[in-house]
Amino acid sequence: MKRLFFSLLLILVAVLAYGQPPKSPTTPGSVYGATINAAGAVEVAQLPGLIGEKPEIDVKITAKVIDVCSKKGCWVALEMPDESKVFVKMKDYGFFVPLELIGKTVVLDGVAKKIVTSVDELKHYAEDAKKPKEEIDAITEPKEEIRFTANGILVVK
Repeated sequence: MKRLFFSLLLILVAVLAYGQPPKSPTTPGSVYGATINAAGAVEVAQLPGLIGEKPEIDVKITAKVIDVCSKKGCWVALEMPDESKVFVKMKDYGFFVPLELIGKTVVLDGVAKKIVTSVDELKHYAEDAKKPKEEIDAITEPKEEIRFTANGILVVK
């Protein structure tokens, strides 16, 4: 019995250690996380004005995905008109998205807030995105950015 338990535990650890983004269709209508719809979504470009000086806001946004965590699919980056990004994490690390989401237009429902991201965290995300070492080494200052915690993501096109 102990051997069986130990073997199952070892298999579980091996599976978790080699986690990868899920492989699933990213066709319009695909949903990740909580089921949501597109009704009432605002363009991601409106986020800075909507947040203003508030600590955080509940909002539904539409945006184009420009990057996905290549290790697990645990974060995405959204395109902003000024070439900045909105960084998205999944609520409670509760779901992951496939790499095929890059280039898709999505609706996200969740909470947006302004934060200051540390140099260490910025470097970690750059490593996850498989950026070149020179680009990672060039990160030397924290960055103020909009962080979004998604409850659900809907592919619209």
